[in-house]
Amino acid sequence: MGAETIAVTRQASSLSLGLPAANVLGVGVHAVNPDLAIEVMRERIGSGRKGFVCVTGVHGVMEAHRDPEFRKALQSAFLVVPDGMPTVWLGRCQGHREMRRVYGPDLMMEFCKTSVAHGYTHFFYGGNIGVAEELASSLRQRIPGLKVVGAETPPFRPLSEPEKAALEVQLQRVNPDVVWVGLSTPKQEKFMAENIARLNCRMMVGVGAAFDFHTGRLKDSPKWMKTAGLQWFHRLCQEPSRLWKRYLINNSGFLVKLALQTLRIHSYEHRSSE
Repeated sequence: MGAETIAVTRQASSLSLGLPAANVLGVGVHAVNPDLAIEVMRERIGSGRKGFVCVTGVHGVMEAHRDPEFRKALQSAFLVVPDGMPTVWLGRCQGHREMRRVYGPDLMMEFCKTSVAHGYTHFFYGGNIGVAEELASSLRQRIPGLKVVGAETPPFRPLSEPEKAALEVQLQRVNPDVVWVGLSTPKQEKFMAENIARLNCRMMVGVGAAFDFHTGRLKDSPKWMKTAGLQWFHRLCQEPSRLWKRYLINNSGFLVKLALQTLRIHSYEHRSSE
C-alpha cells in the first residue's frame, strides 16, 4: 500500500470527527478528492449508518440560493462532493489544497469497480425509459463481478402513494447497498433526502447525467476542457435548448456572488453536512 493510499485511508477513518468543507457561496462542499470520497463512502456503508451523497457544482450551488428545500437537502447529506472546477478553485483559495474535482460519472464508475472486492450490491434509479436497465447491463459487461440487483425508471412527475409503496417493497426485496439516483438536480437531492430513511438501502448517490454518459446518450468532454472548467460549454453544445438558460443564469449569477464573497462585500454562512 503506497503512502498516498495510507494517507487517504487515515483521512477517511476520521470521518466521525467531521470532514473539512469549503464555503462555496454559503454551501458546504467537502474538501475531498476522488480517492478520499470513495473511502468515506465505503466507511459509511461499513458503519451501518444510512446516508446520501450529493455531487454538486455551480448549478447546485445556485439552486441552493433559490430553493430552501434543496438547500436543506444538501445540508442533510453526509457527503457533498465538488463536481465542478469553480467549486474546487474556491476551496483551494480557502486553504483546502487537497481538494480535487469529484466528477459524478467517474465517481460512479470507480466506486462500482472497487465495490466488487467488497461484494456491494447496486440498484439504478432514474433516466429516461429503459436507460437504467441499459446502464445496469453496460456496467455488468464493463465491470466483471459487479452485483446489480435492480433498475427502475420512474415517471417524470412526483410518485403517487401506490408508486412509493411499490418502490419500497421492491427495495425491501432486493436489499441493495447502494442506490444510484439519476433524476437531475435538484430533483434527485430532494428525492434522496425524503426517502433515505424509509427505503431499504445503505446509501444513495445522486449522479444526474452519469446515466446518459455511461450509456452513450451523451458524449463526455475532453480532459482539457474539464481541467479548464469548460465542461459546461461542451454540455451546452450537446443540449442547447435545454441548458442555455441554466448556464446563462447560473454561471453569471455565480460569478457575481463569487466576486462579492471574494472581495468580502458579502459573506455567506454555511453549515457543513454532519
